[in-house]
Amino acid sequence: MKKRTPNEKQIQKTPIVRITDESALTTIDTIAVEAPLEIQIAYKEQNRPVKRSLAITMRTPGADQRLAYGFLFTEGIIGSLKDIIQTSQIGNTIKLVLKDTIRVPSNLDRSFFIHSSCGICGKPTLDSLEKTSCYYPVPNAPKVSISMLNQLNQQLRTAQSIFEETGGIHAVGLFDANGTFLHFEEDIGRHNALDKVIGYALEQEMIPMRQLVLLLSGRISYELVQKASLVGVPIIVAVGAPSSMAVELAMATDITLIGFLRNNRFNIYSGQKRVML
Repeated sequence: MKKRTPNEKQIQKTPIVRITDESALTTIDTIAVEAPLEIQIAYKEQNRPVKRSLAITMRTPGADQRLAYGFLFTEGIIGSLKDIIQTSQIGNTIKLVLKDTIRVPSNLDRSFFIHSSCGICGKPTLDSLEKTSCYYPVPNAPKVSISMLNQLNQQLRTAQSIFEETGGIHAVGLFDANGTFLHFEEDIGRHNALDKVIGYALEQEMIPMRQLVLLLSGRISYELVQKASLVGVPIIVAVGAPSSMAVELAMATDITLIGFLRNNRFNIYSGQKRVML
């Protein structure tokens, strides 16, 4: 996949003092931009127009519409892009107008504030973490080879332009079962990068994603497995480690979960039957 060129909204230069051995050098470093994005929705409730600020997420600018689409989908507000009749953005605020037939869930009883490190911050109760997917993976399918899995990380790293510039960005790559690189997104937040990929899949009418593979550049958290389960992803691979709740949720939703993909090695935590050993 062709490497993207970062724009001035995604990276910035900052003066630093670089210490090497016993020397100190004043120079310029490149860092990833972190900026807030407010997601607003407009809809009708009992035939009365309602406008509300749904979420403020700390993200790296770029693919903001896809981020909003993915967020609304994984929060159960929309089922497809047909549920959105208009999208507009001014600066760091994006507004999505929903169809009159959309009923916004009543349990959205607070505004989200989402740190770049945590997409579930601000959830009021443990029960609100639970979401039920309409798209379950096909049992033991697709089948993927060890050699294919070992090639994924290099493909993603080669495409990561902002990471190459800053070393401080997450990425999510989307592949088919043969290892063909389909798409990727970068963001300072892991959950944002995945929401952007899900937004892309909504645009391309690729949901449910039952024959696709997700590659995460970092660790695997509960929320990332949850988002993947909501779109039917059968295989999640990551460079880093999974959490205990991530493994438990992967087992419960029949997702193949693979961690520590590096140097032609990886660990399978659930769903081993999808990997041809």
